[in-house]
Amino acid sequence: MRSKSDNSVRKAMLALAASVALGVCPLRAQDSVAVVDLPDGARLEMVWVEGGSFTMGSNGADDVSHSYESSRPEHRVTLSGYFIATYEVTQAVWKAVMGDNPSKFTGNDSLPVEQVSWADAQRFVTLLSQQTGRRFRLPTEAEWEYAARGGRHSGGHAYAGCARAQLEHYAWFCVNSHGRTYPVGRRQPNELGLYDMSGNVAEWCADWMDAYGPGDQTDPRGPQQGDSRIVRGGHYYSTSPTCAVFDRSWYVPSGKTEFYGLRVVMDPDEEEEE
Repeated sequence: MRSKSDNSVRKAMLALAASVALGVCPLRAQDSVAVVDLPDGARLEMVWVEGGSFTMGSNGADDVSHSYESSRPEHRVTLSGYFIATYEVTQAVWKAVMGDNPSKFTGNDSLPVEQVSWADAQRFVTLLSQQTGRRFRLPTEAEWEYAARGGRHSGGHAYAGCARAQLEHYAWFCVNSHGRTYPVGRRQPNELGLYDMSGNVAEWCADWMDAYGPGDQTDPRGPQQGDSRIVRGGHYYSTSPTCAVFDRSWYVPSGKTEFYGLRVVMDPDEEEEE
């Protein structure tokens, strides 16, 4: 849990970021946090994820109630830096961009949007990019897992093998959700300050589903084609093993369910090094 000094620093960063007029000033790594204002008072808060290398996947033995076969083998991945949303896309943000609300669970605009397909998510990031002049997209599977693990600030906590009581601090899942979603940011964040990386709604990624290769990779984008798209993070009806950050799920791109939502990535502005 964050200290008061940590919260003060965070508020200061947010105030600084909010003072930067998007579309005028470039967004770079040193900005740390960027706030993108949208119509009707909606906003996206983006956190900078410094590039680095990590071990993706898991070679762990099968759980008694769940197989991690698709998460094997562990392999080394190196990523460039990117911004990722602090929260899952809320219904307020979706409505500000798309003008509708397809969600099953409503009544609070801070609830994550759901019942959106991968194709819907692609339309959302395209329109969001057009409206803001920024380059928004879905995270790659590797970017999602790196951020979920805490990036360079990782403390090794992967929400896997946790006691159920510990996971309840971080995720809305089958034990504590009572069969519904919750407003974003109500559980504890990970080391990067990202909320709901496990539970609440599972999140679409850009990649097609395929087995991992064993070799080292740099900025992987997944296979060129496939039948299903990757979904990560578990959801409000998931069991604890499927809330592990390395657990993989997948679904057809046109499929919609109240279990699936999204989180967006924003690319930094490219500038020549001085």
